[in-house]
Amino acid sequence: MDLIQSIRERAKGTNKKIVLPEGSEERTMRAADIVLEEKIAEIILLGNEAVILENASHWNLKHIRKATIIDPINHDRKQYFAEMLVTIRKNKGLTIEKALNLVEDPLYLAVLLIKNGDADGEVAGANNSTGDVLRPAFQIVKTQPGFSAVSGAFIMIVPNKNYGEDGILVFADCAVNPDPTVKELAEIAVASAQTAKNIAGIEPRVAMLSFSTKGSAIHEKADKVIEATKLAKIMDPTLQIEGELQADAAIVESIGRKKAPGSSIAGKANVLVFPSLESGNIAYKLVQRLAGAEAIGPVLQGMAAPINDLSRGCSVEDIVNLVAITVNQVNGIKK
Repeated sequence: MDLIQSIRERAKGTNKKIVLPEGSEERTMRAADIVLEEKIAEIILLGNEAVILENASHWNLKHIRKATIIDPINHDRKQYFAEMLVTIRKNKGLTIEKALNLVEDPLYLAVLLIKNGDADGEVAGANNSTGDVLRPAFQIVKTQPGFSAVSGAFIMIVPNKNYGEDGILVFADCAVNPDPTVKELAEIAVASAQTAKNIAGIEPRVAMLSFSTKGSAIHEKADKVIEATKLAKIMDPTLQIEGELQADAAIVESIGRKKAPGSSIAGKANVLVFPSLESGNIAYKLVQRLAGAEAIGPVLQGMAAPINDLSRGCSVEDIVNLVAITVNQVNGIKK
C-alpha cells in the first residue's frame, strides 16, 4: 500500500468533521462525494443549499446529501457567530455590524465553526488565495499552545528507498517562514516530527540542517541551528534530534558515521529541518524534479486545529487526499 492510500485508510471511520468553505465549487463537491462515499470524514459544505443540491444532481453526485450544508448568508446561528467574532477580535475594535458581514464570508464562518467545536479541520483554496484562507485562521484559530510559528512541510517520497524511512522524508519549512528565529526553528522541528508521526506514519529522526556539521564551520547562522536544536530538545525531551548537520551527513550513513561519529541520527534522518525558507523551498523542488520524488503538501503545521490550503490548480484527488491528511492531523492532535 502506498503512503497516500495508507493516509486515506487511517482516516476512514474516525468520523472527523472537515469543513469545506468552497461548498458549491465543482472539484470540491466531487471530492466531498468521494470522501463521504469512502467514509474518510464527515463533511460540512458552506454555500447555498439549493445551488449545492442542484449541482449534485447535475454532476450525478450520490453522497452529497450526507453532508451538513450551511448557508453563510442565511442560517440560524449567524448572530451567535458574529457575537463570538466580536469577542475574539474585541481588542481590534471589531463592531457587531462588521462582524455580521464577516461571518457571511465562508472562510470566516469555517474557522468559527472550528473554534466553536462544530468542525475539526478545514480544507480550502480551490478558489481562494493562500492569504485569504490563512488570514481568518490566524485571527481566530491561532497557533497550538506553546507555538508562535506556523510552518509548511512537504512529505517527500523518493525513488531511492535507502534514504529516510524507506524513501519517505519530511522537509520543512518549505512554505511559510522566510527567516525563522531560533524559537521558530525549534518549533518547526517539533511540529515536523508530529507531521512525520501523524501523517507519514513514521517514527521521526530529525536533522537540523546547516552548511556545518558539528562545528566544522564557525558562523552565526550555524550557531542559530545549534541553539534551535537545544531548544527543541527542551520543548520535547522525547524528540530524536541532531544538529547542526550537513545534508549528506544527515541522510547518508557512511558520511554520517564519518562526520558525526556516535550520532544515532546522522545518516538516518527522515525529517529534515532547513535553516530558512529559501533553502527548504529550493531543496524540495530540486528533489522533486531531479530525483523524480513525489511531493505531498504543503501541510500546515503549528495551528491549534488543522487548516490546510490547496493550490487553485488542484485536482479532485488532491482535495480528497488533503482532507485525509487533515483528518490524520486531527487524530494526532487529539491523542
